[in-house]
Amino acid sequence: MKSIFLLLLISIGLSSCQFFETEKISTETFLKEEKKLINWKDVDTYPVFKECEGISDKLETKSCFETTLINQLYHSINSENFIVSSDLNEKVLIEFIVNEKGNLKINSIEMDTILQRKLPQLKNYIRSSIDSLQPIAPAYKRGIPVRTTFNLPISIKTN
Repeated sequence: MKSIFLLLLISIGLSSCQFFETEKISTETFLKEEKKLINWKDVDTYPVFKECEGISDKLETKSCFETTLINQLYHSINSENFIVSSDLNEKVLIEFIVNEKGNLKINSIEMDTILQRKLPQLKNYIRSSIDSLQPIAPAYKRGIPVRTTFNLPISIKTN
């Protein structure tokens, strides 16, 4: 009886090892699976201006970033005394990049030709305004600084 019990115990012990083995996956497979899970269209934290330094909430940081940009542009453009002979209701689309080092650079400024003719210096004022404003930290994705692109539409209205 003892020998049957001992034989049964040994056979269970030898066959049960396969239940404790873990499946090994290669690092390439793991990396491919991990890349599928990452949302590459979103960042974990947005670039930060000095005015937004103490904010930890992601949406509040984004809002502060956008508000700081808009206020800077508004004050810069509003401080200039543009004179136009007719009413304007035009849009300007600014595309800018904040690189991995936190440097802000205008990629493009799109505006209607009518607006360019009536306010030929507007692009220069926008560029100088953006150039004077630099973030203190870039955007981050999984703890790594990343390059981000933003589009900022501006309405130019006169009466």
